Amino acid sequence: MYENTTYTETGQPVKKLRRSRTDKMLAGVCGGIGKLLGIDAAIIRIVLVAATLLGFGTGAIIYLICWLIMPEEA
Repeated sequence: MYENTTYTETGQPVKKLRRSRTDKMLAGVCGGIGKLLGIDAAIIRIVLVAATLLGFGTGAIIYLICWLIMPEEA
């Protein structure tokens, strides 16, 4: 299974933000954020839906921007 971790010169693990290939509904943005933070992607999805409904579309705009700038995991 692909591990979303790289290592520095000193051997310290560094997690990178990538769109998930396996945990996705549209583009894998929430799955990638969930992997990075170590929480379920459903929580991220709920937060983005709430931000979209309560923030006049802000959550949807954030999702689209992340979709464009986040690379997909290898």
